[in-house]
Formats: sequence, structure tokens, C-alpha cells
Amino acid sequence: MFNIFQPHRNGHLRRIMTLLEEANLARIEHQAAAEHHGALARMYAERAKRLEREVYGTSHVPLGEGSGAPKLPDEKPVVYALGANRREGQSKA
Repeated sequence: MFNIFQPHRNGHLRRIMTLLEEANLARIEHQAAAEHHGALARMYAERAKRLEREVYGTSHVPLGEGSGAPKLPDEKPVVYALGANRREGQSKA
């Protein structure tokens, strides 16, 4: 008769199942967002390489890993400083 004061197991299990479903949906949403951001990062990296080729010429920056253009072993990556167009190892005079 006074079951309202006793813990209700089915209600607790339903709540846990709801929380589990929400957690799985959030995981899927975040995985999709991570894939999207990864694709954007690759796209912007390729864009930066294209722009660097325009600025520095075609011999300095290869198109990409699968482009067939070999990267020279002594070639250093371009490092940018705020307000300056400098390459690594060169000092501002």
C-alpha cells in the first residue's frame, strides 16, 4: 500500500538507460564534428601550401604528399612571425 516510499528499481533503470542513450548520441555527434574539423584542417593546410607556392614560387613548397613532388631533405618549413615575412634561420636586419 505504501510503495511510494520504497525505491522503484524500474524507474532507476529507465533513467540509466536514458542517460546511456544520451551519452552515445553525444559521442556520435562529437565524432562527426571531429571528422568535419579534421577535413577543414586538411583543406586549410592545402590552401596554405597553394598560397605559399604563389608567394615563394613552385620550387619551395610541394603540392602535397601524394603529388609526386619530392621534398628535399635540407628544405626547412616556413616559419612566420607577426608582421614579417621571414624564413626560419634568417634574422631581421
